[in-house]
Amino acid sequence: MAAQVALVTGASSGIGEAAARRLRDAGFTVYAAARRVDRMAGLREAGVHTMSLDVTDAASAQAAVAQILAEQGRIDVLVNNAGYGSYGALEDVPLSEAQAQLDVNVLGLARMTQLVLPQLRAQRSGTIINIASMGGNFTTPLGAWYHASKYAVEALSDAMRMELAPFGIDVVVIEPGSIRTEWGAIAAAAVLETSGDGPYRTQAEQVATSLGRTSAPGARMTSSPEVVARAIVTAATARRPRARYRIGFGAKPLVLAHRILPARVFDRLIRRGMGVAG
Repeated sequence: MAAQVALVTGASSGIGEAAARRLRDAGFTVYAAARRVDRMAGLREAGVHTMSLDVTDAASAQAAVAQILAEQGRIDVLVNNAGYGSYGALEDVPLSEAQAQLDVNVLGLARMTQLVLPQLRAQRSGTIINIASMGGNFTTPLGAWYHASKYAVEALSDAMRMELAPFGIDVVVIEPGSIRTEWGAIAAAAVLETSGDGPYRTQAEQVATSLGRTSAPGARMTSSPEVVARAIVTAATARRPRARYRIGFGAKPLVLAHRILPARVFDRLIRRGMGVAG
């Protein structure tokens, strides 16, 4: 039997890169896609196909899927991993940036899913794995648009799971906790640029410090991207994958705490955990 084919978006670093390697090791023919193709040389050397992809660009997305189908004749797994964290006080974030956040994290995911679904339906098989976040269940200060995007991923995934079940297609949500990648440093820079001056300055500095810690090598209270990559492979290879996999530091206990604690108590817990005073 020919190897199953997996497409991983946002694969130039972090979770996406780790997932591409793990899927390749598991026997998949893997296409790793990202805007920064130059950063995927290591994946090419490991036997992973690399390709340019901007999930916000319809022509780029169409070309990527068409190339895979032309070369392999099928797609079995789509890992919607491309995304970033836009942080800043709601009052400060330009709506153009809010739109950009949703374009990548939500509409980009939907675009890639729409493009692969005709093939998956024709095969009457396949798995769509959407990388959400524990932050799709609760929010943190100055992260309104990021969390809104991840809440949306959760809702889209739930709807798709029901819609696609009759066609033999599984839809899985991965909810990482605090993961040690460059994501935190990028979000920290964004919050300082957006809200580093003005009435939210103190909160922005505190949140930036908290976010920045997750990018430090060997950072405490974080998990390696490898733990998420292993969950992705588990979902991709399971005969009946779970609807959700909560994985990585803090994911399970914080989601549980959000469910059982009164809202204001949970607010204080999160603010204290991020070093936000008041």
